[in-house]
Amino acid sequence: MIYPLVTDLAAESVPVAVTCRVLGFSKQGYYRWKASPVTERDWIDAHLVNAAVDIHAEDPAFGYRFIADELPEKGITAGENKVQRLCRDHGIWSVFSKKRGLNRKPGPPVHDDLVERDFTAAAPNELWLTDITEHPTAEGKLYLCAVKDVYSGRIVGYSMDARMKSLLAVAALENAVRARRPEGTVVHSDRGSQDGFNRSSQHLDSGGSDGRPAGWMKALTGRSAMKSPGKPSLRRDTERAFWRAIATGCTSEVAATSVGVSQAAGTRWFRDRGGMPTFMLTSPKGRYLSFEEREEIALLKAQGSGVRQIAQELKRSPSTISRELCRNAATRAGKLDYRASVAQWKAERFAQRPKTAKLVTNERLHQYVQDKLAGVVRAPDGRIVTGPGAPEWTGRNKPHRGDREWVTAWSPEQISNRLKVDFPDDESMRISHEAIYQALYIQGRGALKRELVLHLRTGRALRVPRARSKRQSWAHVTEETLISNRPPEVADRAVPGHWEGDLVIGLQRSAIGTLVERTTRFTMLIHLPREEGYGIIPRTKNGPALAGYGAVTMADALAKTITTLPQQLRQSVTWDRGKELSDHARFTVDTGVRVYFADPKSPWQRGTNENTNGLLRQYFPKGTDLSRWSSDDLAAIAHTLNTRPRKALGWKTPAEALEEQLRSVQQPGVATTG
Repeated sequence: MIYPLVTDLAAESVPVAVTCRVLGFSKQGYYRWKASPVTERDWIDAHLVNAAVDIHAEDPAFGYRFIADELPEKGITAGENKVQRLCRDHGIWSVFSKKRGLNRKPGPPVHDDLVERDFTAAAPNELWLTDITEHPTAEGKLYLCAVKDVYSGRIVGYSMDARMKSLLAVAALENAVRARRPEGTVVHSDRGSQDGFNRSSQHLDSGGSDGRPAGWMKALTGRSAMKSPGKPSLRRDTERAFWRAIATGCTSEVAATSVGVSQAAGTRWFRDRGGMPTFMLTSPKGRYLSFEEREEIALLKAQGSGVRQIAQELKRSPSTISRELCRNAATRAGKLDYRASVAQWKAERFAQRPKTAKLVTNERLHQYVQDKLAGVVRAPDGRIVTGPGAPEWTGRNKPHRGDREWVTAWSPEQISNRLKVDFPDDESMRISHEAIYQALYIQGRGALKRELVLHLRTGRALRVPRARSKRQSWAHVTEETLISNRPPEVADRAVPGHWEGDLVIGLQRSAIGTLVERTTRFTMLIHLPREEGYGIIPRTKNGPALAGYGAVTMADALAKTITTLPQQLRQSVTWDRGKELSDHARFTVDTGVRVYFADPKSPWQRGTNENTNGLLRQYFPKGTDLSRWSSDDLAAIAHTLNTRPRKALGWKTPAEALEEQLRSVQQPGVATTG
């Protein structure tokens, strides 16, 4: 910046117009600079830059170190780091006179440009374009490399990673080749060094940039050419140790530190694999060479040992050592140069057996899974119930604490097993629940949008253990209502008509009552609207319960709901120790339904109801006002749960199981003869 010189000359009565004209810039630019506030540091830096420009003009060979040595003569004192920063920002470089060769181009060596800006194709797989783009996310930057077919305009292959490495482009091209199996395709990219091609355009089956014939690498090593890894990535053994530490309960940060990698790397491993390793935690033994053995091979080969001598030292077959030296060696100028780190990297790459996800190749299966995960909610009459809008996907691992979109939300296990019921004769409509989870959790699989994790029960983007809630116990339970006095027939679920109940609590003391039949898992939701005066009449101890689930109100609402069932299907209710059912004696007299209370802090004694409450949290998350939903809305959600297939019912739905129970109850007795 040379504007401070104008100010200094103006102080010596040199006109601004003359100075600007001589220095080659406009007065407007100078006055704009002068009008803007300038800090003292900027002022000092500007004088330093002016002095550096003068010194560099006197001798262009001076770099920032020589400039820093000359500055004290001009009355300016500054360290080398500061001078280096300012010289770099203003393009003040040391200039060396060096003879350049003829017909040279800047940048790395490249292939010929086979496209020449003619981005058209007459047939599929004739011309592919590829590039890497950066996408900022809530968890950091994400790099996407896509391969596009010019003829169809479709993405034929892609890969994603948290770091922009050359392997990113190689993986994208490998995925495209695996999906399309092209012949003679031209791949065109920019000259970014991250691209696995480091080039403009080239044929997939062409030779190297040094003029070697196609297939020279395979003829030399028995394997196709692979891009050099540069600095080899961490060995799989390190990742295995990391995941073993995770399995013991360590956090990703602690596990990363214990295996000697950065905490950022550990967090990235945990996030990219969805919180679960996709490979065995135990190292393969015996059949495969270890990294230590490869180091021994490299050392013995450098000492001039032959193949048989190395095999004898390692107690391996000579053919194993021979193949290792040929296949996994690095190539230098067309010759083999064995290095343990490169050999280990190549072995791990070739050991991978990636398969295209079934949800990618089977469009009908993909549509079925997506519909059961994110389909619309319907009332019993078939009417679509919209519910709240979909929240914005942030990519974070925390469950959404506000409204969640109302969808069918079958679990992956329900989807996997229901396929056998809906498509008994179509073997192509089969997928495991683990494959669905991996399609959701693991980045880069490309089968299902990761936003669909919002439709899982917890809404989490990673697999993490679920904390078990603890409930407060109350002392209003009488001896005859203890769960220990409940008839034994209730425990084995053989006799229908025994229910479990609880409340789902929301924002501002709102609540929904839940009833679940133990045998059929049929769910009924109890509407508990707030009473008149709520929010107006001040709350007082032992005063009226206006929130909608006081003792009297709760007993009346529960009685109104359960009396819609036949007498044979309402035998007992097992509740937690919540005070809302303290009027249980009147409830039993009015309905004939016996009430039992679970032991304190023992939610497993009402496991069916606790599980159902967890399912309901998908529609009624914690921290939301539950009083805004009408009884029709609750009926729609109950209908949605009752029409989901359940593993415990042999993949029947609770509605189907209850209908069978009703038929058995209504069927008259049949006389038998001896």
